[in-house]
Amino acid sequence: MINSWKTLFSTGRITLAALQEQQDCIREIHARLAPHLSTPDGTPEAYAVRPGPLPDEWLGWRKNIFSTLFQSVYHLMDIPAARRSLYGKLIHLFRIWVTSADNLLDGEDKDVVPLVMPGSARVMRQVVAVMAADRVLAEVLNDAVEQGVLSPVQRDALARESLRRLLPSAAQEATEEGGIASRPPPEEVLGTIHRLKTGLLFNVAFVGPEIVEPAATARAAPLRNGLMDFGLGCQVLDDIRDMARDLLERRHNIVLSTLAHREPARLSEWDRNVQSPADRLYLDVPGTVLPIARQGFDLLASGLRTLGEAGLGYDGAQAESMARAMFPVLDLGDLQYG
Repeated sequence: MINSWKTLFSTGRITLAALQEQQDCIREIHARLAPHLSTPDGTPEAYAVRPGPLPDEWLGWRKNIFSTLFQSVYHLMDIPAARRSLYGKLIHLFRIWVTSADNLLDGEDKDVVPLVMPGSARVMRQVVAVMAADRVLAEVLNDAVEQGVLSPVQRDALARESLRRLLPSAAQEATEEGGIASRPPPEEVLGTIHRLKTGLLFNVAFVGPEIVEPAATARAAPLRNGLMDFGLGCQVLDDIRDMARDLLERRHNIVLSTLAHREPARLSEWDRNVQSPADRLYLDVPGTVLPIARQGFDLLASGLRTLGEAGLGYDGAQAESMARAMFPVLDLGDLQYG
């Protein structure tokens, strides 16, 4: 089933073009980051910092499913190539900010800016990545004004909105930092919390067009809804995979909320006994998990179907095949959901 994605990104007219544009944007952002990531001459070697090479696999379709879908909507909106390139660079900068923030919040170390620093430097690498990305944003926007792609007013608005649009998601994450005190109903988790936590991030692709070409954005409501559904579907699957971690760290999770309201004894037992965030707890409660997995699948398929009907060139059956393929992509290949 994973071949359905490979076929889309290798033969689909729009998605192939979008992937190639994203690859160009990633290369440019990497090149622009490099001058900001080298310590001054004369720095003792033990304290030297330097940019790392861009790994080839970072340009592959598997690493860029989300970014390529975002880039594809610009083609569907008939946005000119110069502004597609600008928005594609913004997509990669958003990716750096969001991934680095997640690394800091979750104690993870997903590389998004190749950087060589002394020591383990897990936290400081993320801080430097965010600071460097902010400087590159200023360069990219200023260059766009010089090239006539943006007006100075549009540049200033994009610089401001690139942060403001992330604040609701940041605020939601802030509510979980110290651990939540209670688990809300699953409907609230999906309908409000996850829409802010993840769904909003699947709509950041529209920040640039909303400012620069609002008429085109006004016609893009189905694309916005399609990406939102796809993002929510991915978050539902993440919740299933991350049940143990979210239990131990007291984070919002649609499955744990379902259990809290329907099987509280099970949740109390886990609170006493679960110790490893890597435990595959979803395998212990198939009766609860399988309907939620189906809900995630339906959201994925709905979002992909909407994008296919909008012009990406695949039908409903292919959308379902791609939705199924997201299970192994999101490390849920052992979940038999239907």
